[in-house]
Amino acid sequence: MNPLDAFIAKLAGIDVKIWREDGKLRVSGPDRVMTPELRAELSEHKAGLLAFLSEAAAAPDAPPGVAAGIAPPAGPAPVIIDHDIEWPFAWKKADLPREAGFVKVSGDCTAEIARLADILRSNPHPIEALRPADFDLPECRAMMAEVKRELVEGIGFAVIDRLEIEAIGRDEARAIHWLLCSMVERPVAQNWKGAMYYDIADRGKQSMRATNTRDEIVYHTDNSFNVCPPNYVALLCLQRAKSGGLSKVINFAAAHNEMRRRHPELLARAYLPYVFDRQHEHAPGEERFIRRPIFENHDGRMVGRVSRFHIRTGHALAGVPLDAEGEAAMDAIEAILSEDGMAHEFWFEQGQIQIVDNRRLGHKRTAFEDWDEPEKKRRLMRLWLRDHERPFYNG
Repeated sequence: MNPLDAFIAKLAGIDVKIWREDGKLRVSGPDRVMTPELRAELSEHKAGLLAFLSEAAAAPDAPPGVAAGIAPPAGPAPVIIDHDIEWPFAWKKADLPREAGFVKVSGDCTAEIARLADILRSNPHPIEALRPADFDLPECRAMMAEVKRELVEGIGFAVIDRLEIEAIGRDEARAIHWLLCSMVERPVAQNWKGAMYYDIADRGKQSMRATNTRDEIVYHTDNSFNVCPPNYVALLCLQRAKSGGLSKVINFAAAHNEMRRRHPELLARAYLPYVFDRQHEHAPGEERFIRRPIFENHDGRMVGRVSRFHIRTGHALAGVPLDAEGEAAMDAIEAILSEDGMAHEFWFEQGQIQIVDNRRLGHKRTAFEDWDEPEKKRRLMRLWLRDHERPFYNG
């Protein structure tokens, strides 16, 4: 095997995709393998890789999209696409009891949290500088270990039930939210400027973000358009709406299984890149879009990246029309996600903390009606959690 063939085989083995676009070499792969050393090898073999891709695109049996320069020639790993994903990584509504994922805050843990609130109240400090290691919290650590097991080995979401907001105070509750969730994974920046904590409330139609309206939000992956989306989304409910605002979570693996049965020819397209609009969350001069698939194989586990809006605006921004097969695959996935019987739903109550695996599950909320009084309006606090890469927005 010559050096180029050996390198191409290496890329396939570590789930790195390559393709040609406008005469340039494009690359997509898991963040953990895109090291400076690998990038140097890609640069060294650039000319040979472009020649290989040109020959592949010209072949009579080239896969759809390769000749158009919008998709890599390699498809998904057979370990994912050739069989159904099983419980608990794939589930539907009927598979889960009503209280699925709920982790009760014990009496001992409540007492520990009350003592922690007193310490925080007496020692004002920036939330972002708080570290769990600086506090003696054995009950909280045991509870969050149970939460982490549910997230990693279980159904992929947990609802901590609950903090006593009125007793401990809202400012203290926000700090405790930060500390508890930091026991799962590290909080990271939620925009390019580095904001670590995000306040979700209805700010009317002038808001550009759906989270800050009272409208329904469709199923999505938080930060789907980023190079390095968060592993987990952690929400604290400080105040419920007057009515509405039902929370729903949906399992991407269950949708993947349905795609295998109904649309196997389209499932393969979901593993090839789409163009996502980065929403101006990047350094000046960087590309305004990224290319990533909807479904990916990460070490034998299927993960998703779902956001129809950012795909549509991304393709428009890049001037690359979405191919018919890519459109059909996206339509089919969206239709399956919207079917009755797919989602688990629950009311998100004051003091509860909801943590969702952002790559395994989609989440949404229904439209809501809010209170007139400002102090009673619906308000959530959001953290993004990710242990890999740096805590910067782009890792």
